[in-house]
Amino acid sequence: FGEATRRLPVRFYLIAVLFILFDIEVIFFLPWAVVFRQLGLFGLIEMVIFIVILLVGYVYAWKKGALEWE
Repeated sequence: FGEATRRLPVRFYLIAVLFILFDIEVIFFLPWAVVFRQLGLFGLIEMVIFIVILLVGYVYAWKKGALEWE
């Protein structure tokens, strides 16, 4: 049990949380793709806004250095 109880760096947990956050948000693309034709222009605009929000969050995390592993 000596090696199994070793502490992991906080950076590992931060990257894991960011991965889960962005992975769950990408899951929303599947239902949107299934009903894309029924939604029309309104659905397209909503998804573009959603993608822009995702990109802003990703760029923010990148600029803050949350994705750097040192």
